[in-house]
Amino acid sequence: MRELAVWAPRPDRVELVLGDGGRVAMQRDDRDWWHASAPVPAPGVRYGFSLDGGPVRPDPRSASQPDGVDAHSAVVEHAGFPWTDTGWRGVALRGAVLYELHIGTFTPEGTFDAAIGRLAHLVALGVDAVELMPVVEFPGTRGWGYDGVDLFAPHHAYGGPDGLKRFVDACHAHGMGVVIDVVYNHLGPAGNYLAEFGPYFSERHQTNWGPAVNFDGPGSGEVRRFVIDNAVMWLRDYHADGLRLDAVHAIVDDSARHVLEELAETVDACATELGRPLFLVAESDRNDPRFVRKPRRGRLRPRCRVGRRLAPCAARGAHR
Repeated sequence: MRELAVWAPRPDRVELVLGDGGRVAMQRDDRDWWHASAPVPAPGVRYGFSLDGGPVRPDPRSASQPDGVDAHSAVVEHAGFPWTDTGWRGVALRGAVLYELHIGTFTPEGTFDAAIGRLAHLVALGVDAVELMPVVEFPGTRGWGYDGVDLFAPHHAYGGPDGLKRFVDACHAHGMGVVIDVVYNHLGPAGNYLAEFGPYFSERHQTNWGPAVNFDGPGSGEVRRFVIDNAVMWLRDYHADGLRLDAVHAIVDDSARHVLEELAETVDACATELGRPLFLVAESDRNDPRFVRKPRRGRLRPRCRVGRRLAPCAARGAHR
């Protein structure tokens, strides 16, 4: 079970606030991570963080927001889910038929569990993998999902973490892979408290959604880690087979090593460790060949295959 720690370089004081109203002062380390000396609460327990005595904010890495984007986070223990897909060996991207699916509109109920009941129909269509439109927590109960603000938390109205796991497990049982649409070029405005914790955004670059995600300025090391850990989480904890990266042309990174290259290498390592193919598919309107070139020719290459071992996927994806 992960530690309840939080990266927050901006406040001078951070308290862990439990759902029963209890408060625990947190201690800051030399990398601006705050740690609580209290035992980790049991799965399902609500918690949040108070910054400099202010209102309770959700965990930036919250795994569950059962009451929405403005409410407390809930503790999740990923290891406790009863997966049945141990024999799943993955799906190859080349030649695959992908079916883009919006959980909120695919069935009248608009949930992961309801969608499971229609998987046989997708198999009959010849679908090799389901591509889920963004499923992270966003304001309200229904939407496109591209205004997500809690990148580690599957949307509560769709069925939350366990609902998504049941869906992926069922897809694999039907012989279909699962690709998850992730958005790393911006976050939605409502319920977005990341800037109160640290420099997640930078005025150095502007996008159509305002200040860009900070991938190359002061404090960007932890922001890059935030995104890469998130990608690994979908592949490791939710058994996804690939990720579709939204609008990579809006990911601005002037550092020596682009975050997409770091992400691609991490996913290669994760594929080696998990023993199944994993891939990234990038959406871009630039027709830039760097996204598909092999490493020796110069690229960002956000399309991955099983590759050399670079770093343990479990270690790279750990919260703390």
